[in-house]
Amino acid sequence: MEGQKISVLVVDDHPIVRRGLCAEIDQDPELQVVGMAADGNQAVEMAAQLNPNVILMDLVLPGKDGIEAIEEIMNQNPQARILVLTSFYDDEQVYAALEAGAMGYVLKDRQPDEVLSAIKKIASGEPYFNSMVVKGLLRQMRSKTRKEPAPEMLLTGRELDVLRWVAKGTPNKEIALMIGVSQATVRAHVSNILSKLGLENRSQMVLYAVRKGLVKD
Repeated sequence: MEGQKISVLVVDDHPIVRRGLCAEIDQDPELQVVGMAADGNQAVEMAAQLNPNVILMDLVLPGKDGIEAIEEIMNQNPQARILVLTSFYDDEQVYAALEAGAMGYVLKDRQPDEVLSAIKKIASGEPYFNSMVVKGLLRQMRSKTRKEPAPEMLLTGRELDVLRWVAKGTPNKEIALMIGVSQATVRAHVSNILSKLGLENRSQMVLYAVRKGLVKD
């Protein structure tokens, strides 16, 4: 992304909210709005046409809802980076959006700076979750019981460490410094973790870590 603005597709059915988001994003010198969509169908079409770096997605949309739109976008482009932005806070909705492929979740009552920071983090390939969402995920995961092998049986000690740091939203560069290896080694660990656990992306790694109790309140 160095030297280039981060392109953003804004998806929200309320014109005032949509325009306000676009105005805030375009004021940041690192970001640029490349499109606006008012419903799920438009979101899917414009995501395919524009291939933005980040899709800022509301969940409550007319016609095709946000979760359905996320699923379609991810089916078309598994590399898409989607940040959910909504006032509709619900544990089931958070979980469903992340399972569908979203990389992060931020509430509309946050300050604009937090939303802009979240967009940049998602663009860099790192998941983003604020503390309220993480607590909701913990409640959701604790209510689900799945018979799966313990992570200690599947991963090496170093891989477990990397998984915990990824689940906390730590960038590869910082993980590398903390455990004394190169960023390439961290990327290799992440790839091995995904393969061993049958996961597709870092967001699913976060969900797995929360479900297994590797991330605490």
